[in-house]
Amino acid sequence: MAGALAKVAAAAGSVEAFDGQKPVGPQPVQLVLQVNGKRHELEVEPRVTLLDLLRNRLQLTGPKEVCDRATCGACTVLADGQPIYSCMKLGLEMQDHEITTIEGLGSPASLTAIQQAFVECDALMCGYCTPGFVMSLTALFNANKSPDLNEIKKACSGNLCRCGAYPHVFKAAERVAAAGASS
Repeated sequence: MAGALAKVAAAAGSVEAFDGQKPVGPQPVQLVLQVNGKRHELEVEPRVTLLDLLRNRLQLTGPKEVCDRATCGACTVLADGQPIYSCMKLGLEMQDHEITTIEGLGSPASLTAIQQAFVECDALMCGYCTPGFVMSLTALFNANKSPDLNEIKKACSGNLCRCGAYPHVFKAAERVAAAGASS
């Protein structure tokens, strides 16, 4: 009996925690996103994912919609410097976070070290998964300038390449790690 009462009390406590929250939707709501250093004011339905907002409303097509289930990594972006699957985050959840997409890294005239290494090491075949790998590795190199191969593989573990370019991806990342270790 005491166990059942404890469960009821815990459930009541979790329901009370939601009392201060106001439900939103289904009508569109105002949303402010910080993406690649720019502020974007949008009106969106609460159900819209970050990936959909990035691609269809902000025209940032680097993050790709592939699996739509957080299993392939093609939609990876950085939220406050950490890699996330943008297909699994609602736009509303991301209002107080700085979002970075592949478009927010280097430019064709000035590639980041990891982007340059991808080109030099032929670390892309069809290129569809490339932005997700670059974003995941960018987060790794921001945290650790000279990771070892196991750390590189772990950072890439949430990204799938259907072409099988993994050896080249790892070679590119190791090249950047070696340069970070020598500087």
